[in-house]
Amino acid sequence: MPKIVASKALSRFRVLDLTRVRAGPVCVRHLADFGADVVKIENPDPEEYAGPRDAADFQNLHRNKRSITLNLKTPEGKTIFEQLAKTADVVVENYRPDVKFRLGIDYESLKKINPKIILVSISGYGEDGPYKNRPGFDQITQGLSGLMSVTGAPGDGPMRVGGAVTDVTAGLLAAMGVMTALLERDESGEGQWVQANLLQAGLTLLDFQAARYTMSGEVAKQVGNDHPTFMPTSAYKTEDGYINIAATGLGVWEKFASAIERDDLLIDEQFKSAKGRSTGRARLNAELSKTLINKTSAKWVELLLEKGIPCGPIYAMDQVFSDPQVQHLEAIGRVTHPILGELSLLNQSIKLTRTPSQIVASSPLRGQHTAEILTELGYDSAMIDSLTKNAII
Repeated sequence: MPKIVASKALSRFRVLDLTRVRAGPVCVRHLADFGADVVKIENPDPEEYAGPRDAADFQNLHRNKRSITLNLKTPEGKTIFEQLAKTADVVVENYRPDVKFRLGIDYESLKKINPKIILVSISGYGEDGPYKNRPGFDQITQGLSGLMSVTGAPGDGPMRVGGAVTDVTAGLLAAMGVMTALLERDESGEGQWVQANLLQAGLTLLDFQAARYTMSGEVAKQVGNDHPTFMPTSAYKTEDGYINIAATGLGVWEKFASAIERDDLLIDEQFKSAKGRSTGRARLNAELSKTLINKTSAKWVELLLEKGIPCGPIYAMDQVFSDPQVQHLEAIGRVTHPILGELSLLNQSIKLTRTPSQIVASSPLRGQHTAEILTELGYDSAMIDSLTKNAII
């Protein structure tokens, strides 16, 4: 049966996927969603993968791919990989930095096989330096990057961000690197080595918090749900839940105070300036909370939006996917898995009008496309049977 292409956007590219866990698969998922022919290379030994294949995490990360089993530690497996590399545009891996060299699939080795190849390496801390051999995990790099030091309430100690943010960001940065390298290759005709790491992903997310230090030496502190500098921007308890309000800037602040019938706050000397509202945040929040507790979240959101004041409810996950705007954005994509049946997965977030992405295939079964891919390389059934018997595939 012919392969259904997810999108025409990247359909001319082939990607060899050697990734596992999260950061690498996030990168490759982006390419697969936009139609790249992604060949997921897996070890024939099913025990190598630590997580359950039928879990939501695996299904969400590995859709729109084909799977081939291949033992890269054998000469025969290495030969097949090199044949695939000759046909590929991109190889993505997130081994520890030394592993690719031991396997002989580092950039200089791949470049000899295919000068146009782009190797993408995603690591915890970078491909060299004093931490290069440390195992990289999202929470560890959240701490090392400083992200946890600015997350959480003052005095409560560091707090991890609720999502795997350095993993996901590293994957997206790597995908951006792939696209940049492919565009540059159109000019030079050559590939290159793209690198991303979880530590710098955390720094990327800190953005202005990090810049406050690099520019002026200011060490950002935890401020809970408050904005570090612009108040009132925070989360406030209502009659039945919580809402976010961002009433910064003099004009919006004045409209907000009037909308909640607290004009008395406008004549308070401390609250007349942005700096005063920031330094007096504890007292300001206490005053606002006295009023906001008296109506439901929905009522406040309706009232404040009518006045043009940025605000919104704070949802639990079930409420998120019931929201009409989230549904309008088609944030859920559906696909049928041969064993698990119909699945609802997180859809691609980037919209292209002419060559949109689709989820056209569920995650592949282990080695589901091994024979198909080897046949494309010119192997016949007898050769494939021999490779199977010798545990090469």
